[in-house]
Amino acid sequence: MKIDLSGHRAVISGSTAGIGFAIAKGLAEAGAAVVINGRQESAVKDAVKQLTQAVAGAKADGVAADLATPKGVAEFLRRAGTADILVNNVGIFEPKPFDEITDTDWQRFFDVNVMSGIRLSRHFLPAMRAKNWGRVVFISSESALNIPTEMIHYGMTKTAQLAVARGLAQAMAGTGVTVNAVLPGPTRSKGVGDFLREMSKGSQQSAETIEKDFIAQNRPSSLIRRFATPEEVANMVVFVCSEQASATTGSALRVDGGVIQYIV
Repeated sequence: MKIDLSGHRAVISGSTAGIGFAIAKGLAEAGAAVVINGRQESAVKDAVKQLTQAVAGAKADGVAADLATPKGVAEFLRRAGTADILVNNVGIFEPKPFDEITDTDWQRFFDVNVMSGIRLSRHFLPAMRAKNWGRVVFISSESALNIPTEMIHYGMTKTAQLAVARGLAQAMAGTGVTVNAVLPGPTRSKGVGDFLREMSKGSQQSAETIEKDFIAQNRPSSLIRRFATPEEVANMVVFVCSEQASATTGSALRVDGGVIQYIV
């Protein structure tokens, strides 16, 4: 199967590193022009430079903006231009006991993980509908179905993304616009890597050992018995954005390494 996205333009939120950057790179390799986003101008510039060096002939722009606020989204959209592929990837996570999660924490997680994608989708979907072609992908998580007790606020936002994605897919019924959610499992992204390294500082264990122990203790149902790579998640997203995935919409597609113990 050869995926060719030449002539398409993709916006990927939260894409200076980790899963988001791997998605941007995968889409660029398939021929799409990409718009990279992050909060810091320096990080965005570095990511664009890294991408254009890694992918010959890549067309990449970068827009720094905080997508957790209406003002930040408006500024991003003013500079981002048009797109017929939208990947709502930006997200935050933080292990925290339920009784320590404040109202501010709940609101912050909802604004970053859910409202950013709602606002971007509301902007880009009308043009996709008018063109009768488009792809919207929400990067959810296996935590949407297996709510983690160590970060319930995160799990809540990931479940909310599934509801939004399914509802938007239904709103686009009968058009050439598809809307899907992708559910990664534990993934060796930059944020998770930093978290594991921080955990290993106060112990004699390496980050690799902590990763292995995390899978054994917190995700024992994993069938691959390891963290996925950002590229493995990106491969699913690139397919979902392709012409070949035209009959895949309204779906929650797992790249969870078999963590979720459901057959449907």
